[in-house]
Amino acid sequence: METSAVELIELNQRLLNSIAAGDWETYTELCDPTLSAFEPEARGHLVEGMDFHKFYFDLGAGTGPVNNTLSSPHVRIMGDVAVVCYVRLVQRLDSMGCPVTTRGEETRVWQRQNGAWRHVHFHRSAGA
Repeated sequence: METSAVELIELNQRLLNSIAAGDWETYTELCDPTLSAFEPEARGHLVEGMDFHKFYFDLGAGTGPVNNTLSSPHVRIMGDVAVVCYVRLVQRLDSMGCPVTTRGEETRVWQRQNGAWRHVHFHRSAGA
């Protein structure tokens, strides 16, 4: 089955929406249990597995609306592996109720496993 860049961007958006909503069920559906990551919260360490991420889901979704936008996405499909790179813009309300936008660079690696795409690795920068 041929996968398009648009399909992978939509899948990636679904992943980001699950994070914003605190939707652990969808997140685990999309992620491989051996997910690995470099992200600011890990302070330069490679984290593997889902426990590190579950901690944040268990805290609950933040209050108020959150919108994730993938800016300038680039998709490279290499057989059963795909890399999705973009700048992630996150819109939300600050503690005073004023809208703010943060940004960070992300690279997410997807692997087709048994006919379905699973998120297997990501590298996320701290917002500048």
